[in-house]
Amino acid sequence: MSTQHIDLYPSRHEPQPAWQERLDPVVYRSDLEQAPVPAEQIRHFEQHGYMIVENLFSAEDVAVFRAELDRMRQDEAVIQSEKTIREPQSNAVRSVFEIHHDNPLFARVARDERVAGIARFILGGEVYIHQSRMNFKPGFTGKEFYWHSDFETWHIEDGMPRMRALSASILLTDNFAHNGPLMLMPGSHRHYVRCVGETPENHYQQSLRKQEYGVPDDNSLTELAERFGIDTAIAPAGSVVFFDCNTMHGSNGNITPSARSNLFYVYNHVDNALQAPFCDRPPRPAFVAERKDFSPLAIQPEQYR
Repeated sequence: MSTQHIDLYPSRHEPQPAWQERLDPVVYRSDLEQAPVPAEQIRHFEQHGYMIVENLFSAEDVAVFRAELDRMRQDEAVIQSEKTIREPQSNAVRSVFEIHHDNPLFARVARDERVAGIARFILGGEVYIHQSRMNFKPGFTGKEFYWHSDFETWHIEDGMPRMRALSASILLTDNFAHNGPLMLMPGSHRHYVRCVGETPENHYQQSLRKQEYGVPDDNSLTELAERFGIDTAIAPAGSVVFFDCNTMHGSNGNITPSARSNLFYVYNHVDNALQAPFCDRPPRPAFVAERKDFSPLAIQPEQYR
């Protein structure tokens, strides 16, 4: 096997689940006094695998983003696109992928230094967008998304070699405890859970609606929850939830009138670009996992009004 394709985080190969300790840093820089946010927030990210930066975007910014989001939800071309994922039962729009390529406004948000600058600091250098999307969880009918580590899928199905990526969820609606917000197991990012089950063909078509492979076993989830507990990302619109690629997370369904929506960007370090998948399957489509353009983002200040 080539040294460029050594599987340091195997999964879905064995009949029984197993745990592995993380081999990679969480925060790649030590000069926290130079961080774009207070040092204690970076320490929180390193210890817990996530942090919430409240009101990073103004109410006026959020209004601009939501107006464009609402426009896209009515755009027939978007509705019919293969990049649009629907709810498994209602068929309502759940996610629209690759917004950093297809939408000029959301491309600017991807490189906004308020978000991308934090990712660049934590990951210790230049970054590119591995994945982007906008997510909807409507009132009354928004479905749950089961517990998972993103890295397990990104590694096995996309070929991401190491844990040097993070996600940024820009909240476009208030996240309450009752409307299905993101839940995270703080500290879980230091433990890689090897899952069971051979990856099916074209797994992405189902997993983006309801994930069934690459899902941790109940015993592992129980032990993680007992060790670390479960935190809920409650924050007002305009806040950003940053979380490590290996943090165990999920969300409940939303049976309240309070809809949720967010812009979601995955930042990966340029030295951690994708290789061949670590499973015996073709790679997922480029709109789910960038496979060609690993050039650094042109991170800069942005204004939206």
